[in-house]
Amino acid sequence: MEKIDDIIAVIKGCLKVAAFFALIALLVPVALIYKRIDPRQPFRIPILFHRLLLRLLGIRLRVCGTPSTTAPVLFVSNHVSYLDVIALGSLLPASFVAKSEVAGWPLFGFLARVQNTVFIERRSIRAADQSTYLQDILAKRQNLILFPEGTSSEGITTLPFKSSLFSIVENSALNAPITVQPISLTCTGLDGFPLLHEERAQYAWFGDMTLVPHLWNVFQRGHFTLDIIFHPPLTTADCPNRKILAATSEKLVAKGIEQSLARHSIVIK
Repeated sequence: MEKIDDIIAVIKGCLKVAAFFALIALLVPVALIYKRIDPRQPFRIPILFHRLLLRLLGIRLRVCGTPSTTAPVLFVSNHVSYLDVIALGSLLPASFVAKSEVAGWPLFGFLARVQNTVFIERRSIRAADQSTYLQDILAKRQNLILFPEGTSSEGITTLPFKSSLFSIVENSALNAPITVQPISLTCTGLDGFPLLHEERAQYAWFGDMTLVPHLWNVFQRGHFTLDIIFHPPLTTADCPNRKILAATSEKLVAKGIEQSLARHSIVIK
C-alpha cells in the first residue's frame, strides 16, 4: 500500500511540474508584454501567476487583517521558505527585496526579475549605495517586501530583525513618514490537519537544506495551510528611529506567529 501511495505521489508531482512549466510558458510572455503596454501596473500578471501557483500546489491562505494601500509601503515579514514569495506575491502589488545571489539562480532568478524583484548586495561596503537605491524606489511610490531576518528559519519563532535594513525608511527620500506594515506568516496545516513539529521541514526551507529535493517533495505532497496576519501599519512618526522600528516590527511579527500556533493547538517542542 505504501508503494502505491509513493507511485501516486510521483505521478502527481510530475503532473504538477508539467503544469508549472506550462504556466511559466503561458504567463511570462504576457507579463513582459503587459509591462511594456502599461508600466504603471507591473504587478497584475505576477499576482495572477502566484495565485494560480498556489492553486496548483494546493496551498491555502488564511488572511487576517488588511494590507495597507497608503503607497509607498514597506511590508516586513518573517521568512520561512521560498514558498513565502508565492503566498505574499499573490496578495501584494510590491517588489521583493532579495540578495543579489538570487538573480543568478537557474530559472528562479529569471522569474524573480519578471516579478520585479529588487536585488541588493549585502556587503557592508555597498550598504550606503544599496540604501539609496531602495529609497529611490520608495520615492517613486513603489511598494517593497522585505525579509528583515536576512535568512529563513523553521518558522516557529523569529530571528532578530536587522535594524540596518530599516534605514531606507528612516532616511526616506520622500521627506515624509513611510508606512511600514509588519506581517506574520505561519505554516499551520498539512493536508487539512495541524502541522506537526516533525513535519515543519516539509514547508520550511532553511539552514543547509537543498532546494531541488525540497521542491520536489512540495510538488508531490504539499497541501499546506498558511496563516498570514497583516498587523496595523507603523510609520517613522510612531517609531522615531530604525532600531525602534525594527524592534517594534519584530515584536508584532513574533506575537502573530505565537497566536497562529496557539489558535491551531500546535505544540512547539
